Amino acid sequence: MSYQKDGVVSRGRPRDVELDRRLTSAVLEVLGEEGFEGLTFEAVARRSKASKASLYRRWPSKRDMVLAAVKDGPARETSEPLEPGSCLRDDLLALVRRLAQTMSTADTGTALMLLQAGLEDPDLCDAIEEAVGPTGARLPQPVIDAAVARGELPLGVDPFAYEEVVGAVLLLRRANGLAITDDYLHSLVDAVVIPALTASPARVGLPAGIFSGHPSTTANPSQETS
Repeated sequence: MSYQKDGVVSRGRPRDVELDRRLTSAVLEVLGEEGFEGLTFEAVARRSKASKASLYRRWPSKRDMVLAAVKDGPARETSEPLEPGSCLRDDLLALVRRLAQTMSTADTGTALMLLQAGLEDPDLCDAIEEAVGPTGARLPQPVIDAAVARGELPLGVDPFAYEEVVGAVLLLRRANGLAITDDYLHSLVDAVVIPALTASPARVGLPAGIFSGHPSTTANPSQETS
C-alpha cells in the first residue's frame, strides 16, 4: 500500500496524526503525574487507550518517546532558530523569552518532571536541544563567542550563571503564580545574568548548571560540605 503526501509517494500505512497527538499528550500527562521513573510504555498505552505496539512502532526507547512529546507539546511553537542579535543583551533576551514561552505551554508539574528526566538521563537534555533548536535553558557557545569578539564579555566566560539561574527562577515564578513580564526578563538579564557572566572568568572550575543536562549529583548532600 502506498500514499502520497506533499507530492511524495510513500509505502505503508499513513500515520494517524490524531493518534500521534493522543500518544504524545499521554506521555506528558504520565510524566507530570508519575515522573520519569514511572513513565512506561504500558502506562502511556493505558492512558491513551492505545496498544503498546502502536508506541513501539513509533519510538524504540523511553527517551525517544519523551523527545517526541516535547516536540509536539512544549516546544511545538518555539522550535524556530533564533536570529543572532546585534549585542549580547539582545541574544540573552531572545533566549529567556524563548524559555519563558516554552515553559508557558507546559504545566508546572510537567516542567519539573522534564527537569528530573534530564537529571536522570543527561543525554535527553542534549537530544532536546538538538531536536527542537535553542530552548533557552542553555547559553549556546556561539552567543558567548560573539559577545567576546565584540568586547562585551571577557575571555573565559562560563555559562554556569545563565544555566543555573534563568531556568530555575522562571520555573519557581511559574510554580508560585508570579508574573513573568518582559520588564521582568529585562531586569533578570541586566541585573543578574550579564553581571554574573562578566564575573565568571574569576572563578575556575564552576560546576554545570542544573539545566545544562550534566550536573553532578550526590546521594548524600553532606558529602559536599565534609
